Amino acid sequence: MTAAEHRPTTGAATPDPVLAGHDLAFGYDPDEAPVFSRLSVEVHPGEVLAVLGPNGGGKTTLLRLLAGSLTPRSGTVSVEGSAVRWNRRGVNELRRRVQLVFQDPDDQLFSASVTQDVSFGPLNQGLDRETVRSRVAWALEELGITELAEHPTHLLSYGQRKRVVLAGAVAMLPSVLILDEPTAGLDPAGVESLLETLEGLRRSGTTLVVSTHDVDLAYRWAERALLLNGGTLGCGPVADVLGDPELVAAARLRPAWGPAAGKALRSVGLLAPDAPDPATADEVAALLRH
Repeated sequence: MTAAEHRPTTGAATPDPVLAGHDLAFGYDPDEAPVFSRLSVEVHPGEVLAVLGPNGGGKTTLLRLLAGSLTPRSGTVSVEGSAVRWNRRGVNELRRRVQLVFQDPDDQLFSASVTQDVSFGPLNQGLDRETVRSRVAWALEELGITELAEHPTHLLSYGQRKRVVLAGAVAMLPSVLILDEPTAGLDPAGVESLLETLEGLRRSGTTLVVSTHDVDLAYRWAERALLLNGGTLGCGPVADVLGDPELVAAARLRPAWGPAAGKALRSVGLLAPDAPDPATADEVAALLRH
C-alpha cells in the first residue's frame, strides 16, 4: 500500500502513547507571553499524527519540545510512560528514541560525504564500527539512496539532501520520527516518492509526527490531526478534525479537499450518507465509474 492509498482506520482500542506531552508551557522570552501553556498531546504507536496550524502557531516549538531540543517551562514529556528527566542523561535518551528532522536539510547536514553524515549519530552512541556500517547501509537502503553513499553532500540535490538527513535519523533506530514540513520544497513527484518511503518506515514500526501546511496531505495520510494556534484548537481522527470548517478556519487553514468533495458527491447521490469522504482524485474517479 502506498502512502497515497493509505486510509485512516477507526474503531480500534487506543493504545498507550509512545510519546506524550502533558500541560506543556514554553516561551522564548520570559518577559513576553508564552507560545502556549498547558498544552497536552499524545502520540500513539505506529500512527501518523499530523500537526497543522498557521505560521507562529507553535507547531515547530511543540516538535522541538517533544524531541528534547527545547526544555519546557513547565509540564512533562513522557516516552512509553516514563517522564523525561531534563538532565544530560535524560535528554540524550529522549533524543535517541525520538529523532527530529528539520524542514531545511542544510540545517542538519555538516559532513563531507553521505556516509560520514549518516554515521555521525550511531558513532556518537559509542557503537562499534561494524554495527555502525550495518546501520548506515540499512538506513541508506531504506531511504533509497545507497548509490549516494560516497557522494559529497554539497553536490546533492535538495531532495537528495532531505533523504540523507532522514537516513541519519533512521540510523538511530528511533521509536518516533518527528518531521517538520518534510515535503516542503519538493515537486509533486518528489512528494509522492518521499511519502512512499515514509510509509515504508511506518510499516516497519516507526511512529511519525508530521508538521505540515498541506491540509490535503494530512487528510489522506494521517490517522489523527492536531490543530494548533497558540494552543490546541482540536485533536482527534483526521476526518473529524479536518472535516470541521470552524476548526480549520480557526487554524487559518484552507478547507480540506476531501470533505468538500464528499459533500458534493452526497448531494447528487453518488456517495452514501455514512460513507467516508474521498481522500484522493482516484477515489472520486472510482465512484464516478461505478
